[in-house]
Amino acid sequence: MDKPILSKQAFWDVDMDKIDYEKNAAHVVEKVIERGKAQDFDNLLKFYGFKRVGELALQANWLSDISINFCCVLFKVKPTDFKCYEKKQSNRLHWDF
Repeated sequence: MDKPILSKQAFWDVDMDKIDYEKNAAHVVEKVIERGKAQDFDNLLKFYGFKRVGELALQANWLSDISINFCCVLFKVKPTDFKCYEKKQSNRLHWDF
């Protein structure tokens, strides 16, 4: 299989025929976790493998809290293991009242 079978739901903004699925694996995983269908995620696991998807998820530039929690349960990791979690924490506003 030279590329995973994915819906346009997560890739509405790009030409899917031009995606390099090896070079852009991190971006593909991030988009599917965040915006893809369940079948897209299953196909991603078949294409990259469970371990690699987990590793790429940890390196995502941005994931919602819900997606981070989903990945924590699935891959048995902590929220603090995610690169994007640390970024989110440092970007939070702290109000002094």
